[in-house]
Amino acid sequence: MSSTLATEHFNGVALAVFTVLFLLVAVMGFLAARWRRPANLQHLHEWGLGGRSFGTFVAWFLLGGDLFTAYTFIAVPGLVFGVGALGFFAVPYTIMVWPVIFLFLPRLWSVSHRHGYVTTADFVRGRHGSRALSLAVAITGILATMPYIALQLVGIQVCLDVMGVGGGPETSWIVREMPLLVAFAVLAAYTYSSGLRAPALIAFVKDTLIYLVIAVSIVYLPAKLGGWENIFSAAGTSLAKTNPNTGKPFGGLILSQKQLWPYATLGFGSALALFVYPHAITAVLSTKNRNVIRRNTILLPLYTILLGLIALLGLMALAAGVKTGGNNSLSVPLLFQQFFPNWFVGLAFGAIGIGALVPAAIMSIAAANLFTRNIYREFISPNATPAAETQVSKLGSLLVKFGALVFVLVLDKSFAIQFQLLGGIWILQTFPALVFGLYTRWFHGRALLVGWLVGMVYGTTTSYFVPAPGKPGTHFGGQVAEIPLLGELGYIALTAFAVNVLVTVVLTPIFRALKVPEGRDETAADDYEAAAGDPGVAQELGELPSAVGTAHH
Repeated sequence: MSSTLATEHFNGVALAVFTVLFLLVAVMGFLAARWRRPANLQHLHEWGLGGRSFGTFVAWFLLGGDLFTAYTFIAVPGLVFGVGALGFFAVPYTIMVWPVIFLFLPRLWSVSHRHGYVTTADFVRGRHGSRALSLAVAITGILATMPYIALQLVGIQVCLDVMGVGGGPETSWIVREMPLLVAFAVLAAYTYSSGLRAPALIAFVKDTLIYLVIAVSIVYLPAKLGGWENIFSAAGTSLAKTNPNTGKPFGGLILSQKQLWPYATLGFGSALALFVYPHAITAVLSTKNRNVIRRNTILLPLYTILLGLIALLGLMALAAGVKTGGNNSLSVPLLFQQFFPNWFVGLAFGAIGIGALVPAAIMSIAAANLFTRNIYREFISPNATPAAETQVSKLGSLLVKFGALVFVLVLDKSFAIQFQLLGGIWILQTFPALVFGLYTRWFHGRALLVGWLVGMVYGTTTSYFVPAPGKPGTHFGGQVAEIPLLGELGYIALTAFAVNVLVTVVLTPIFRALKVPEGRDETAADDYEAAAGDPGVAQELGELPSAVGTAHH
């Protein structure tokens, strides 16, 4: 598909606008090292968390840029284009998530600032006193993040393909992939140089462009397509056609009875998982006080409105008769290419491309912090200095991004997507150790570890046996499977999470009865309510270079 697009639709004007925007944010990325310049950038709290200094305004852009990624802007309308109403599950899940995080994130902020925690695994280590459980959380976070970064690069590649960049099938591999390699190199260089400050600064440009593009699209495209009534009518007719692979309709504008459980469980499970991803927590811990988080849970639903409008683009693509050749991710880029002038296509693709750079940078920093704090310092070099930690984290971020690039260049794109779906299953299994741990110490650390392992194995094996629609014998073909005992189809991650919790609850009293040793809890009750300016927090922040994150050694 990409080769055909490349040879038939080279769009020089769009590419020129795209390139200018890309160069603009690249310069901003490097200059970000001077923004809120710290006395010493060679400290993980500065390089990896932006000095823990971001207020409500910056945090809103950073969190929005972090969570609503380029792949979101391509995949969500692509899913609506492919199946209709079921694709809108992303909208209610980004409604449910805000009250959930309003409850637990301020507590995580407080205890993390009191003890200098940089990662979720740091907190798990301190709360449950278990190196093994902390290692499990760290490895899960890294594994779940890498394919997520790969999908951001896929988002850039989709835009490049539609603009016809890279040449035809006769072009050599290195020439065809050169634009993506350049994008990767620039991303890696400014992340290495500026740390979290780079995506925080670039997020302003990214979100401004995204809001502008969507505002224009949601007015201009319906006018060109005969109005909303015609869009819904044409989309409904298209979705009602029979899928030759399954012998059933592609989808519908209204959920069928069989789709209710998958829709509800996908929404709820995704809401629980969103803020246990390492990159989400990294952005949260970069804020300067717990009230910044509360204010953002009130303001961030603006992105949910934006997401709902973006999802409607999938219906518009159906009404416009866009032909994707089976790759639904191309539906929005091709829709823009079909209706907008070339300069605006470049602007829109630039927004998507920059929308990939921001989360990719934060994700790589988050994964690198996990490696540095919870593997390197915990098991390899316990006496590492802050400067050594930062250097390892910088190199780790390069390796993580390189691994994501390998995903995109060497493996089939569907493999990256399947791996990312598995990442959603895996990351939810860290929820009990993290979120339950913020409220209670009742759960036994080893029971949490066994529950995590059972959830991981159950989720992975169940996902393995899900065939792609109309392709029996294939594997990792979807996110839903039959829920044991209920007989309904549900989100595998949520079922695995329920199994995880059940195992943990059953084993906890058994382990206590058997007097299985428990780790020491280094936190205190008032740690979870500490605020900026509180004497305890102020003291910790003032002694960062030597005091933070050392309590469990």
